[in-house]
Amino acid sequence: MNQIGHFIDGKRVDGTSGRTQPVFNPATGEIQADVALASDAEIRAAVENAKAAQPAWAATNPQRRARVFMKFVDLLNQNMDELAVMLSKEHGKTVEDSRGDIVRGLEVCEFVIGIPHLSKSEFTEGAGPNIDMYSIRQPVGIGAGITPFNFPAMIPMWMFAPAIACGNAFILKPSERDPSVPLRLAELMIEAGLPAGILNVVNGGKSAVDALLADPDIGAISFVGSTPIARYVYGTATASGKRAQCFGGAKNHMIIMPDADLDQAANALMGAGYGSAGERCMAISVAVPVGEETANRLIDKLTPMVESLRIGPYTDDKADLGPVVTKEAQARIRGLIDKGVEEGAKLVVDGRDFKLQGYEDGYFVGGCLFDDVTPDMDIYKTEIFGPVLSVVRAKNYEEALDLPMRHEYGNGVAIYTRDGDAARDFASRINIGMVGINVPIPVPLAYHSFGGWKSSSFGDLNQHGTDSIRFWTRTKTVTSRWPSGIKDGAEFVMPVMK
Repeated sequence: MNQIGHFIDGKRVDGTSGRTQPVFNPATGEIQADVALASDAEIRAAVENAKAAQPAWAATNPQRRARVFMKFVDLLNQNMDELAVMLSKEHGKTVEDSRGDIVRGLEVCEFVIGIPHLSKSEFTEGAGPNIDMYSIRQPVGIGAGITPFNFPAMIPMWMFAPAIACGNAFILKPSERDPSVPLRLAELMIEAGLPAGILNVVNGGKSAVDALLADPDIGAISFVGSTPIARYVYGTATASGKRAQCFGGAKNHMIIMPDADLDQAANALMGAGYGSAGERCMAISVAVPVGEETANRLIDKLTPMVESLRIGPYTDDKADLGPVVTKEAQARIRGLIDKGVEEGAKLVVDGRDFKLQGYEDGYFVGGCLFDDVTPDMDIYKTEIFGPVLSVVRAKNYEEALDLPMRHEYGNGVAIYTRDGDAARDFASRINIGMVGINVPIPVPLAYHSFGGWKSSSFGDLNQHGTDSIRFWTRTKTVTSRWPSGIKDGAEFVMPVMK
């Protein structure tokens, strides 16, 4: 049995806590490895290692830090196939989808190669009589990232790339469900020239999270996961004086206007709703057609498309989607579909009993399509995180707009229309963090920021883009005056510019 440990001081190390958790192959249900769960002492050892290494890294000039990421990007491209298969084997998503996971993380690494420019700040000569004023950005010190199972390459890179580029050391606590890729990324960072101790990876569950939250030497925490845990991490971290950015759940809507190209809209819904088995925080899980005619035509187009989804293991290069990540996730998704039927929604396509020959023990769920869903139903309110699309019919644009506006979550939203006025009004009024206009999954590129509103996000600064540089640094402002410009005698009044 493959034993997966931690990555501390530039190398893999075995776990010493005596506690492990199995890592499954979601396509077969078989145990393929045991991952060590770190003790508090192991977490502390990783932090001490990072603390010893960080000052020299912070003193390394930004160009040299950027060169590490130049080499790392090159290594990611060289090792893309190995990483994608490794990721798919533990997560279950298709290999091509895994490549997309890695590339979207790689793009943030490309962005931080610009750290010599991104970390520049401001200078004002002559801000007052013989006074110069300037600000500088300095690293927080040690940061920590707690990442989810659904993007085991992308989200760790979204966190550690800007943190490390800014001069911090970083402790990564990835999901214990698919831990192999984060450890391999750490090895590649060392190969790219990162000093040992600047990126440590520790595996573990809630106790590891709590140890990171309690550690006095960790100055900032980044988290992605469910909303209840995001709220807990944010509250605990900030109460102990840490800065925190915590991203939670989602229920992303797509509004389809009567003038939309329905073929484009249906294709967008298929990819955004069922890709990666719906296990994306930016998945479209609610379609809102405006008007009965639009709704009926949309259902007619979607039904055969959902019925013909090709579901298979990651080794099937023709599969549209693979299994969900765990048996527990499979049971939870099926239970929510059952609840939707009980509540009166119309299950147009039922994938609950999907079985794949030769993979009967895999965690597969067939594509499901609901119609006549209403906002009071659990399947509308809850993030299902599975291959389930709910259609909520709206009589008009205002009713359609009101649905995502009133929902608890505010991560992503989209509208499909040919009407520029409607699109502009929608983008202006909607209270959602990321908006797509004829774009189904509006994940911003690396040089813009990623983050939701409402119960989807806690904290003032988002991931990647310039927000990430602000989050992983502290601003220090210096006011400077030299003796030749200083008057004799004490001044007892508040200094002002005259």
